[in-house]
Amino acid sequence: METNQLQQQLFNYLKEQLPPHLSMVDELCDLLDLSADSVYRRIRGEKPISLTELKKICSHYHLSIDQLLQLENETVIFTAPGLNGKQVSMKEYLQNGLGLLKHFNSFKQTSLHYICKDSPIWYFYLFPALAAFKTFFWSKTIYDEPALQSKQFSMDEFSYPDCFAIGQQMLREHARYDTTEIWNNETMHSTISQIAYYRDSGNFKTNDDFEAVIQAFFQTLDHLQLQAEKGVKFMPGDTDVSYKGPINVFINELIIGNNKFIFSLDEHRITMLAHSALNYVSTRDKRFADQSFVYFNTLISRSTLISKTGERERNRFFNTIRDKVSALRK
Repeated sequence: METNQLQQQLFNYLKEQLPPHLSMVDELCDLLDLSADSVYRRIRGEKPISLTELKKICSHYHLSIDQLLQLENETVIFTAPGLNGKQVSMKEYLQNGLGLLKHFNSFKQTSLHYICKDSPIWYFYLFPALAAFKTFFWSKTIYDEPALQSKQFSMDEFSYPDCFAIGQQMLREHARYDTTEIWNNETMHSTISQIAYYRDSGNFKTNDDFEAVIQAFFQTLDHLQLQAEKGVKFMPGDTDVSYKGPINVFINELIIGNNKFIFSLDEHRITMLAHSALNYVSTRDKRFADQSFVYFNTLISRSTLISKTGERERNRFFNTIRDKVSALRK
């Protein structure tokens, strides 16, 4: 392929990745410190871009040269946020997640397919007590915050209202697009284990704190079951007129899988995989996304739909989780 054709291919690919409301020319003028005329000449292939300019473009937009040049190999480039920076707080982590969901919603058509080894993080921010517990747990046990190491969980001391507010915004952003989720019998297991560990190790300050978390867990399950029943996403207390994007929930009892998001943004897909607890890596590689989507649909064919239909299976699934939560009180 000729050099100017490759260059035009680069800019065509870049334009397709940007949300419709963003101007590629304006973005490149700022990024490369060039005039609009200079950018247009590079887009048309009249002026070759330098290696320095190519590096800036690929670094800024997380592009893979292999992918751009359509090299047929099995290398896939992943982006790992925070890999080169300092560890962020839970509030910063949630703010980053909110920014990502808002970015995805800037596209004309956005949908999410999710294989849930664990529940999506935003579902833990439906009700304050469970949100506070999960934020405290992640901050103390995952992020190892020194100030929390000698502390017990207390709703009075660690309600995290700022994190709860961000989590609520994430829920509202998530509610705007179509979602298909595959759950299994282990999806809530990690949270149940975390509560049991804190109970047994004396990390709840009072029994009232423990009970508040249990009650919020039940509220969360009730809400998620109601969402599945109605087949749409909404916030607690919303009326029918407030309901947002549709949700399809499937249960797969054979394969636990991993936590994998497949975001479809207009004609393109971003695949995200969880690693190291809360962290994730993502790729825009079309081959990887397409293969992930094929696997997702294979799981769907071996799963049971419990949204809008499948009342018996839906009740059985959520009641099984409720029984495990109730057992925490014994």
